[in-house]
Amino acid sequence: MNVLLINGSPKGKASNSLRLAKSFIEGISEQHKDKNVTIEQLDVAAMDIKPCKGCFHCWKNTPGQCIMSDDENKVIQQQLWADLIIWSFPLYYFNVPGILKNLIDRQLPMNLPFMSDAKRGYGSGAHESRYDMTGKKHVLISTCGFYSAEGNYDSVSRMFDHILGQGNYESIFCGQGELFRVKELSARTDQYLALVKKAGAEYAQYGITEQTKAELKVLLYPKEMFEQMADASWGISRDASVQSSGKAGEKPVEQAPPDAIFTRQMAALYNKDAYDGKDRVVEMNYTDLGRSYQIFLGKDGSKVFNDGSLITTTKLNTPFEVWQAISRGEISGPEALGKHLYTVEGDFSFMIDWDKYFGPTPGSSSGNTQNTPSNEVNNKQKNPQMITMLLPWIVFWTATSFNPQIGAMVSLLITTLMPLIMRNVKFTIWDRISFALVGALSVGIFMGGNGDVNLIVDLGYLAFGLMWLVSCIIKDPLCAAYVKYGYGGDVAYNNPLFMKTNYILAACWGAMYVLTAIWSWLAVQNGVGSILVVVNNLVPICMGIFTAWFQRWYPARMASGK
Repeated sequence: MNVLLINGSPKGKASNSLRLAKSFIEGISEQHKDKNVTIEQLDVAAMDIKPCKGCFHCWKNTPGQCIMSDDENKVIQQQLWADLIIWSFPLYYFNVPGILKNLIDRQLPMNLPFMSDAKRGYGSGAHESRYDMTGKKHVLISTCGFYSAEGNYDSVSRMFDHILGQGNYESIFCGQGELFRVKELSARTDQYLALVKKAGAEYAQYGITEQTKAELKVLLYPKEMFEQMADASWGISRDASVQSSGKAGEKPVEQAPPDAIFTRQMAALYNKDAYDGKDRVVEMNYTDLGRSYQIFLGKDGSKVFNDGSLITTTKLNTPFEVWQAISRGEISGPEALGKHLYTVEGDFSFMIDWDKYFGPTPGSSSGNTQNTPSNEVNNKQKNPQMITMLLPWIVFWTATSFNPQIGAMVSLLITTLMPLIMRNVKFTIWDRISFALVGALSVGIFMGGNGDVNLIVDLGYLAFGLMWLVSCIIKDPLCAAYVKYGYGGDVAYNNPLFMKTNYILAACWGAMYVLTAIWSWLAVQNGVGSILVVVNNLVPICMGIFTAWFQRWYPARMASGK
């Protein structure tokens, strides 16, 4: 297959539309990797193509040959060579850029002068092709600066209907094109590029599916959000395009610095649907620049202030480059915080919910599951839950305290049924170890008689405590295996602050249960075992309260740099 990519953007290889076109071709190439696919690219901006003079010499005096000597003849020869022609271009004033229109105008030698009755699309006129173009395929790929492509490509479609014939080409038109050059938004734009690649693979097989076409029309960001980002990108206010003199057309009064533009664009990403009835003010203090901006987050949207007039609820002290790197995905925010690259003052809980306020927006392809079959969604296992690990131990200690033999049987039954009870939940190594240990301890009580009950229960406390302590030694704190899913999954292990918090908590729980084993044995040996019912239940409750407090207090304290 011979593929010709015509890049009609004046920006040349820096074109946003070209990125989409190359993703499309990548999908084709991967689908035909066992076949010979030859790709040629023409960058119109780098070519010498003069405007058509309308002299018609190519029809009368030099049939099929333009009298002007430039690169257009190469373009025609390449089109005759190609099996698939991909037209890549941005939308300029609701049509193709001027340099691409010149190229199209200069294709007159490819037609015969005689009138044709062919009905290619709109209008009443047509000319026959000088060459046999049967079987050649065309795809139009374009981006525009509006929030949506809908309704903005009418003239483009009508023109290509005339040239190629209505229904004889495929098209991918994408709004919000300038976002493809914003590194901070690459997580979203890369998703769209992957979708375009998928469309290319489908096109190479059987044609782009209706589902994929529908997904390609999904907005990158909601209209209001995009337009706010677009307006902020210019670095000038609406009334700054006219100087104080009142004369129109003069140089803007003042250009905003890059950090101001960046902050306004970040504010534009605010998802107001996350508003919970509480107004928030996030202050971005760029420590290396000596400038601060306050972002007000309310029910109606966001607004940026630089006069310090608002009461800050959460303040981020960060070098500008650090926060840019975080926004671009070059380093995760939690990881940067754990390395003390920035600090946080005030309400730290806002940082935990950052993605809720500034993350993927509802309605974007990143947040939908329309591509996942319903049966796959239903069959997907839930993330591990700590209750899976705790339940066998709780049943063991509780049931055996009332009746050792019956309690051991109940505990053994629970450990046996846990895989069935929690079949929709993923198991960790700590879950499986717990099943094995509780099962072994229950068998020990059942087989050993009542005389060994206290010792075996104490061994249970010891084993449980050692589980927690050993997890710290192997650098996988037990609690982290369950709570990491609220912090991005395995990436949480790269967050020093997350790991420190869980190391401390795992060590505390481990020490508590080892000590429980010791004092329980001593209490029985000294004839005061009756107090254990109260003590051994009260201590874990107190530790649970401490855990709830510590996991809020410690990260906030460390994040503040204190």
